[in-house]
Amino acid sequence: MKNKIKELRLDHGITQQELADKVSVSSRTIISLEKQQYNPSVLLAYRISLVFSLQIEEVFIFEEEDL
Repeated sequence: MKNKIKELRLDHGITQQELADKVSVSSRTIISLEKQQYNPSVLLAYRISLVFSLQIEEVFIFEEEDL
């Protein structure tokens, strides 16, 4: 699964730490997400999408090979 977290975060002018604080995770988790090294739980994906006022599907891209 791919995501647009880094792009969205930069567009909104917030740091990795600020995003981490908003969604109650460590900055390392945000770093791992941005590097596509970690797939979030549904709850974390939901929290991240709320920060950017988007649907989960607009932040996280599910590909056929992910199924």
